[in-house]
Parts: sequence; structure tokens; C-alpha cells
Amino acid sequence: MALTLLIGGARSGKSSLAVDIGHRHHAAGLDVSYIATAPLPSAEHVDDDMTSRITRHRDERPQAWTTIEEEVDLIGALDRCGDGLAIIDCLTLWTSNLMWRDTTDDEIRSRASAAASAAIRRGAPTVAITNEVGLGVHPETDLGRRYRDVLGWVNQEWAAVADPALLLVAGRALPLTDPWQHL
Repeated sequence: MALTLLIGGARSGKSSLAVDIGHRHHAAGLDVSYIATAPLPSAEHVDDDMTSRITRHRDERPQAWTTIEEEVDLIGALDRCGDGLAIIDCLTLWTSNLMWRDTTDDEIRSRASAAASAAIRRGAPTVAITNEVGLGVHPETDLGRRYRDVLGWVNQEWAAVADPALLLVAGRALPLTDPWQHL
């Protein structure tokens, strides 16, 4: 398991599975680093719901795990993880953070590719979490449509190099495979 991608909708079980993987690694005596990409609660675009989600995620992680709060520099965060399991939670917020900083779509896609490559080059496993936002209603705003499209590209970059890539629905997983394996 070099890079595992967990993708799904809200409350699909992605984070719970990643934390369970972390517990198994920790129980085996291995270090676990948790890269939290959520914006800091002081950020102007963070509301009460996001603050509550950040608190819940912090509370569910064991104190023995190293937490790295990093909104945009995934490669730097991965470099700080050492030889243990790295959990990235999540690419969805990471993409949003880059968009808040007026990063171009091409630059976000380039950063996604570089970060995914950094994850697979690590000598230890990485689990990345992301949301699938393309299955819902067509976004009403230009920004919503841009976000859906950019995150779709980010997810494709990571899924292309992940093994395994799992789609989570209701706490159950379906393996995602290269479509050319079936054609």
C-alpha cells in the first residue's frame, strides 16, 4: 500500500476508514501522521459548522499521532511525516484552499500531480481522502462549477497513481479500476 485514495460523498465513511487504517498501523507499532488541510478556524471563510467539524476530527485522532496542519503545501507536509503512515484529510479542502488564494486551475492541477507523485515516492504508505462532488446537482454559480471541475481533475490525478482507489458509499467500498482494463 503505497498510496490509497478514499473517495466518496459526505458521510460515506472515508474519514472513519482512514482513522481505522491509522489505528491498525499504530497498533502495529508504526508512527501515524495526520495531515489536516482544513483552514484554521480564524480564517474568514470558516463558519460554525466547519469549526465543529474540525473539532470533531481532532477529537477522534489519538494524541500519539502527529498532526500536521497544512492548508496548501502538501509536499512539505508529506516530507515532515517521516517513515510512518501519512493520512491526508482532505484533498477537497486543499483544493478549496488553493482556490481561495486565487491559484489558477492549471496551477492547482500541476500541484495535485506533483503532490500525488510525492505521496507514491514515500517509503511509507499514504492514505488520501477526497470528496466526489460531480454526482450532485449542477452547481448554480460559476464558482461552484469551477470548483466541481477543478476537484474532479485533482481527484483524477490522484486516482491515476493510487493503488488502491476506493469509492466509499454508506461505509462500504468499491474498488476503482482503470476503465481500459474492462474495454
